[in-house]
Amino acid sequence: MNIEKITVRRAELDLITPFTTSFSTQSNRDFLIVEATSGAKTGFGECGAFAYPYYSEEYTSGCELVLIEQLIPLLIGAEITHPREIRDILAPIKRNNMAKAAVEGAIWDLWAKTQGISLAKAIGGTKRSVEVGLSVGIKESENQLVDFVSEAVDEGFARIKVKIKPGADLSFLRAVRAEHPDVPLMADANNAYTLADTDHLRHLDELNLTMIEQPLAHDDIVDHRHLQQALRTPICLDESIHSLADTRKAIELGSCRIINIKIGRVGGINEAKDIEALCRDEGLDVWCGGMLESGIGRAHNLAIASLPGFTLPGDTAPSARYWKRDVIIPEVTMNRGSVDVPQGLGIGFDIDVAELEAITTSEHSVEVDGR
Repeated sequence: MNIEKITVRRAELDLITPFTTSFSTQSNRDFLIVEATSGAKTGFGECGAFAYPYYSEEYTSGCELVLIEQLIPLLIGAEITHPREIRDILAPIKRNNMAKAAVEGAIWDLWAKTQGISLAKAIGGTKRSVEVGLSVGIKESENQLVDFVSEAVDEGFARIKVKIKPGADLSFLRAVRAEHPDVPLMADANNAYTLADTDHLRHLDELNLTMIEQPLAHDDIVDHRHLQQALRTPICLDESIHSLADTRKAIELGSCRIINIKIGRVGGINEAKDIEALCRDEGLDVWCGGMLESGIGRAHNLAIASLPGFTLPGDTAPSARYWKRDVIIPEVTMNRGSVDVPQGLGIGFDIDVAELEAITTSEHSVEVDGR
């Protein structure tokens, strides 16, 4: 399979409801779509980076540049036997995981299409459907949060994740738990706390949470070990895990009991698959986190979540929860807390070309003849 053309498309989608975390509020999504073409077939990938480097050091404009200036030149015209080769081809470029994952994802989709199989089957997925949870941003009041969660529970979501930060944590979670004593509930701190907050965070143990996600620093593994020793509530690591090596260290130290695997954060499907396999061997639960992706990124998440080690509901909520109109046809929908894993070729969805063109703000293509 020869990579004849790669396009980086920058686009914008407005969120139906602003989404607030401990580090920012987003009302729209500025993101990148990567298209890889061979012959008559095109594969699609999505870059999970945000417009500003708040979640990690990567951001949309930076990813756009590194794709155009560094990554695409390594791939254009390359003869690819299997997408597992992409990680080694891009290895000379350090980090830049989300940019790498976007172009690797496009090539995985393209390869699956050339093989006449779904992306899920191509990567070894075994599930026909996956349980889905909803991520709930920080709300202005406990009542507002409870009302939002109650609506989500009525819709049938298999798990509710509540974003927290100091001043909007224990009382908010207690209000939700009082209203919904049995719903699977977790908290996501997005590194809003330090070890000095250990006594405060111990109160989470009274709420029977599934987990608390990334309570400490975005790059920490060691301090999470000490916090996990102090809590009964399982810690889930997100921002700290960028690779299989990070995962191994976290497991050996006992820094967490759960790993959130985000394809973009770890550099692509190849690395995500290796992390899933290690966690499965070591008995750790894993789940697929979200980055407010369009349907293209969401389709990749559904494929990775079909691997057997993904034991907990992921952030693959229906398109209509985020966008008035998605860029895939049909849009992602949920039935009784589960989403079907697409079985069509590649990502299993058609691209809504008219919508994708309408939201595109810039486009850059490179072909084998140098154009």
